Amino acid sequence: MKDLPKPTANIGKFQDAHVTADGKERAVVALTRPETLWFNTGTLCNIECSNCYILSSPRNDALVYLSAAEVQGYLDQIETRGWPIREIGFTGGEPFMNPQMCAMAEAALSRGYEVLILTNAMRPMMRKSVRRGLLELNQAFPGKLTLRVSLDHHSAAAHDQERGEGSFDKTLEGMVWLRDHGFQMAVAGRITFAESEAEARSGFADLFAGHGFPVDARDPGQTVLFPEMDESVEVPEITTACWGILNKSPNDVMCASSRMVVKRKGADAPVVLACTLLPYAPEFELGATLAEAEAPVALNHPHCAKFCVLGGASCSA
Repeated sequence: MKDLPKPTANIGKFQDAHVTADGKERAVVALTRPETLWFNTGTLCNIECSNCYILSSPRNDALVYLSAAEVQGYLDQIETRGWPIREIGFTGGEPFMNPQMCAMAEAALSRGYEVLILTNAMRPMMRKSVRRGLLELNQAFPGKLTLRVSLDHHSAAAHDQERGEGSFDKTLEGMVWLRDHGFQMAVAGRITFAESEAEARSGFADLFAGHGFPVDARDPGQTVLFPEMDESVEVPEITTACWGILNKSPNDVMCASSRMVVKRKGADAPVVLACTLLPYAPEFELGATLAEAEAPVALNHPHCAKFCVLGGASCSA
């Protein structure tokens, strides 16, 4: 795995789980409404994006493949703990690099959960065996499976700058296959520094209309636009007073409603993280079980402020 980027801002901040750099009480979020349990299927990916927050690549196996049996174990824990989970999400890496991806999805679907799979819709998803598995799942569990396709921008030039030359056309090929076979689709894009959200949604709307993709560019649940995640940007720390100042509730933040399961290279068993965005931050690892994962989360990272509290983003559908 390549080295993590060195932050060039926020010096002195985000050091103490309880207090901010200026001595104020740090905001904490409790797990009040667990709706989504995420599984990171592994960090291996068929491509290497220039700004991937999890550093996925054809070489990064820092998070190794989860198995269907391990997923089943956590689904059992959901029932034991009585979590009101609505959705099981699968992310990576590229989830379809994992040879047990369809089996893991079936495990969740067969228990009545909605399933969301994040994919670049490129070659791993388009293998014959994967397409066959997806078709079987979509037929057996109609309306329960959604593929959220990573399409960084509505223009080929901007998308390919991030993901590599030709990747835009390959992703569209996968989306056409999903469209033609009646799959529920969503899209995850980025808001670039030079473009407003309204401009981005307008561009995606034109793209979807031109290809007949059944995705609503105006619906934040169907077209999820993420802000750029840059740890070199100065952001404020979130204190308990911020909720009133921002007129926002801790329940609005992603870690109030979700957790993510990962398996680290060399580990005997998976662990549960507080956040899908911070797989390498040890302070956001809560333990091996969902019972341990019910602990509250201190907002002690720049992404907590910029991405979740101030940006209002969520990985869920």
